[in-house]
Amino acid sequence: MSGKIKDKVGLVIGILILIVIGAAIYFTPVKKPGTSTPTPTPSTPTPTPNLTGIYYKNDKYGFAISLPDSWKGYTIIDDEWDGDTIDAQGQVHTGTIHGPLISVRHPDWDYKAPRQDIPIMVFTIKQWNDMQADKFHIGAAPINPSELGRNKNYVFAVPARYNYAYLTGYEEVDQILKGDNFVAF
Repeated sequence: MSGKIKDKVGLVIGILILIVIGAAIYFTPVKKPGTSTPTPTPSTPTPTPNLTGIYYKNDKYGFAISLPDSWKGYTIIDDEWDGDTIDAQGQVHTGTIHGPLISVRHPDWDYKAPRQDIPIMVFTIKQWNDMQADKFHIGAAPINPSELGRNKNYVFAVPARYNYAYLTGYEEVDQILKGDNFVAF
């Protein structure tokens, strides 16, 4: 194959890749703040040997997170994350993969003045491995969610752009997530 033909083939492949990525981003549903109104449910934390003070413990999935004293009275929002797949023809199929999204909400959160939640995505090990292998993608960000921890059944992560809106308290949530506050069991 001559050099000119190779250059043209490379250019066409590059353009096709950009079209597929652009279509994936364009057709990825983005949940805008305030578009849904999940019903907060109060949570009563149960004792965990490694955690003291205020914390949220989830026995169903096997994780817990320590919280600052200012989070006393937090609520839990149960929601769902969605992942999109692209078939062999380059068609994007939205919302084909799902999993739990558990958000810890600060007690001072208000519809008129929302604060940054702590969003925890729950993946099965297979879902996590499939996402890492680019079998599906979540959201418009060009990167995958960041792992917080894992146990024998699940991987826990935060969305790539969870703090993108820079809501009040996002710095505090960043500090909570950067510390040793998350425990998978």
